[in-house]
Amino acid sequence: MLSDRTGRLFALGLVAPALLVILGVVAYPLVDSINLSFTNAALKKTYDFVGLANYEKIFSGNFASVIVRTFVWTFFSVALKMLIGTAGAVLLNAAVPGRALFRILTMPPWIMPIAIGIFMWGWMYNGQFGMISGLLQNAGITQGPLALLSRGETAFWATIVTDVWVGVPMVTIYFLAAIQAIPRDLYEAAWVDGANRGMRFRRITFPLMVPSALTMSMLSLIFTFNSFDIIWILTQGGPSGDTTTMIIDTYRTAIGSYKYGEGAARAVLICFFLSLFSLAYFRVVSRLNRGERL
Repeated sequence: MLSDRTGRLFALGLVAPALLVILGVVAYPLVDSINLSFTNAALKKTYDFVGLANYEKIFSGNFASVIVRTFVWTFFSVALKMLIGTAGAVLLNAAVPGRALFRILTMPPWIMPIAIGIFMWGWMYNGQFGMISGLLQNAGITQGPLALLSRGETAFWATIVTDVWVGVPMVTIYFLAAIQAIPRDLYEAAWVDGANRGMRFRRITFPLMVPSALTMSMLSLIFTFNSFDIIWILTQGGPSGDTTTMIIDTYRTAIGSYKYGEGAARAVLICFFLSLFSLAYFRVVSRLNRGERL
């Protein structure tokens, strides 16, 4: 038998490699970014401490509108993923002919290289030879070519549609697994009691899916909030900044303009918002684990 001291040292030795990786890959870059956000670091070799000047620049400019746009973009994208993913999971769980084929067909947007999928959507959105513009003209909805990515209001929603297309398969498969983990006895008992499909979904499926839905919502929120490639490939934040989100603005500032200090301040702000989301998630999960209502 190992003594308590030896047991603690043995346990510490087991977690030490993972702890070192976390410190090197997560903690150190985070601390370094926070430190950099208080400087005027740029391409020059030396830089000076400027205090809160970088943060003052953020809120004295148009970054407030960028923050609002990021939240709106994230909200609609995540909400649509959750709704479509839930409906898709329920349909894929139904006993219908060809169910296995339908499940396979949900995977291409997820397993396809994301850049290829985004370029495909870019071609579809093209006003001159894109499929969407052609269909709208043939249907008589528009009189001429409609370049969806050249107008701010349409480009914003076009990027959301593309992000939803990319993210729905993961949500659907995750929710399908959650539904299949629900004991069949509950459904059989409800069926014997005369509950129809809608009642079984409201009273059994949905309540038991809530923990899984919270976890997937949190993961999807983080991925969507930090989504860079979809917007950058389609619009690069344009036109006129109408699709510029926080991560796009941070990239333009730090990498495009070589203002590393200001870019670090923006990155710290993104980390702050995501930390708030995570704290809210863990608080909700903790209440659920204690059997409390939301």
